[in-house]
Amino acid sequence: MTRDRGTLVMALVIPIFELVLFGVIDTNVKHVRTAVFDQSRTRESRELVTDLVNTVYFDVVEEAPSHEALRESIVAGRASVGIEIPPDYARKKLREQPADFLVLIDGSDSTISSQTLGAANGVALQRSLEEIARRTGIRDLPLQAHPLLLFNPDSRSANLLIPGLIAILLTFSGTILAAFGIVRERERGTLEQLMVTPASPVGVVLGKLLPYMGLGFVQLATILVVMVVFFKVPIHGSLPLFLALSTVYLFSLLALGLVISSRAKTQMDAIQRAQAFLLPSVFLSGYVFPLFSLPAPLRVVAQILPATHFIKISRAIIIRGAGFADIWQSVAALLAIDAVLILASTRAFKKTIS
Repeated sequence: MTRDRGTLVMALVIPIFELVLFGVIDTNVKHVRTAVFDQSRTRESRELVTDLVNTVYFDVVEEAPSHEALRESIVAGRASVGIEIPPDYARKKLREQPADFLVLIDGSDSTISSQTLGAANGVALQRSLEEIARRTGIRDLPLQAHPLLLFNPDSRSANLLIPGLIAILLTFSGTILAAFGIVRERERGTLEQLMVTPASPVGVVLGKLLPYMGLGFVQLATILVVMVVFFKVPIHGSLPLFLALSTVYLFSLLALGLVISSRAKTQMDAIQRAQAFLLPSVFLSGYVFPLFSLPAPLRVVAQILPATHFIKISRAIIIRGAGFADIWQSVAALLAIDAVLILASTRAFKKTIS
């Protein structure tokens, strides 16, 4: 490891770069480029546009002269949302009749479409409630919701993304680094020297795992410092518990890397085999998509991925302040995966030297 400076640089620099990249990304949609076709051109229509802009979801960037021009603005990508206000909008409001307006949303981006649709419906609902209260003279609505957002009251993306990102970063670095282990020995011709040593296969496997385990802890410590100091993501739970369970997770990643390494012929082959495992770890672990939204067969696959269980552990400890009693099922699953992977890596190494 000390002679291979390129691997060390990759192991320490790339996770920090990815952490900073994902940490500064804000998944909350704001200031969406909006075009407006106002056929009413009255005080009421201008108030409606102002209410939409005040939600911070919409930024009016274009005044469209027609419905076709409004739609063309969205097709051309100049705007993601189009607001069309009919000519009788103000007249219907003054007559206390239902007044509607059209919202065209670019559905090619699901994140923008869902959040802007919710914001538009929210403005319409709020104005409807105000109008009903004015007409009936009722000041207090009979039913009111008082939502309280726990653990992340400011809806900061970093508080949600980074705890799960820890598992993904360690998966990338830990698995690939360990996958180089036996392959490098084979390519450099030193594997034969390991064959004649009195060390047992288990001893050799542990000897391969422990140095990378230390490097993994350096990565983990660096990630936690950047998370807390630079991105202001607090750790609500027990840090010693999180570090102890991180050890279990790192063992599973490194053992998997040795399994891949023992079967690969070259380092490029090892990288390709590792990538076949890394992509499911990103998309099926619950980091990108919620597990309940996956089809049943994919949910079964997700349960055999170490990242699935560690993401649950990481978010529970860091975000919700959970204790061991709250996450013991995920810990038990991770320990079972550890045992299987360490056994598999030991058997794979026996076949490699036989």
